[in-house]
Amino acid sequence: MKKLTEIYHMDIYTDSGQYIGDVQDIILDLEKREVTRLLTIPWKSAKNNVNNSLKQNSIIFRHIKSIGNVIIVAAGAKSASENAASEEVTDLS
Repeated sequence: MKKLTEIYHMDIYTDSGQYIGDVQDIILDLEKREVTRLLTIPWKSAKNNVNNSLKQNSIIFRHIKSIGNVIIVAAGAKSASENAASEEVTDLS
């Protein structure tokens, strides 16, 4: 298991080899003590427009298949995160 500090700046790829970006920030659910999203932009940039930023620049953590030298997510994770973002954003607004 990786430490959160080791995940920062790791490259994110789909399982089909498409580069998505690198981890710029991490969103945590402190009550559940778990990671919920990885952001491909710094949180400071996302705060101005949370809904759009999460839809376009984040990966829902449960879509991650593996974390090694890079992070691998399911090929449809980007579009799935866009669909699910509005449901999960209400807690962050």
